[in-house]
Amino acid sequence: MNAATSTLSARPRHASGLDRWAIGLSGLCVVHCVTSSVLIALMSTAGGLLATPIIHEVGLVVAILLGVVALGRGFLRHRRVVPALVGVVGLGTMGWAMTLPHDASGGEALWTIVGVVLLAVGHLLNERAARLAPVTTTP
Repeated sequence: MNAATSTLSARPRHASGLDRWAIGLSGLCVVHCVTSSVLIALMSTAGGLLATPIIHEVGLVVAILLGVVALGRGFLRHRRVVPALVGVVGLGTMGWAMTLPHDASGGEALWTIVGVVLLAVGHLLNERAARLAPVTTTP
């Protein structure tokens, strides 16, 4: 087999890969279009339900409970306070955001997202610290 033959035989594989990418992209386009249509239809129906205060209140309570349990257990295992502090600041930010007006001018959504990200970072730090902590047995 010479260089020209090996180059020609390599092209179909490359072209085949490009075809697969194009088919995949087309499939993603279809999924995007169908999903967008369905979500827009559902949002008009469920939009009122998702905006009710009880959804936010229940979500915050669940976040607080999970945060206390997970961050608390992590602290007891690894004794690092930073993950818990970052998580508590996130929870506090989420709670404070609930006091803001629920419209674009109040920044409620922005501050909720900031709080959620801080809480997630706290959980990530907690998980990493727990993974690196030495295993100790208590009598």
